[in-house]
Amino acid sequence: MSTDETDDLIAAVSRDCIANKVRLLNRAVTALYDAALRPHGLKISQMSVLVTVQVLGRPSPGAVGRALHMEKSTLSRNVDRMRSRGWLDAAATEDGRATELFVTPAGRRLLRKVHPAWSAAQERAAELLGEPGVRGMARHVASVKRRADG
Repeated sequence: MSTDETDDLIAAVSRDCIANKVRLLNRAVTALYDAALRPHGLKISQMSVLVTVQVLGRPSPGAVGRALHMEKSTLSRNVDRMRSRGWLDAAATEDGRATELFVTPAGRRLLRKVHPAWSAAQERAAELLGEPGVRGMARHVASVKRRADG
């Protein structure tokens, strides 16, 4: 393959790669939320875990990881940090064969406390993406979830 052909391939990847575009968008939006939540010592990834645990109602770590499409090591690191801060805890199931996670009272207080900061970040993200972008993203996420769960 010639240098010109290689350069053309590289240019095509740089210009067209969907994964790179999604990662760039993810980093930009995550930065908005993380900046808003930073004064509270929380990251959006941790808030997502807390909210998911609360919504699922004492789920296993595996169920949280599946719900968030999060790697086991990333989830474990986040859970450990949140447990050390008293926002999240774990307990053995009744039969003692599994572990379930739950949001502590301190974690629930934190979620109430950070809601205004999250809401402000939500507004900034919506402005960044625009209304058509937000609607389109919601449709695409729903479609991807259906395919992943089906």
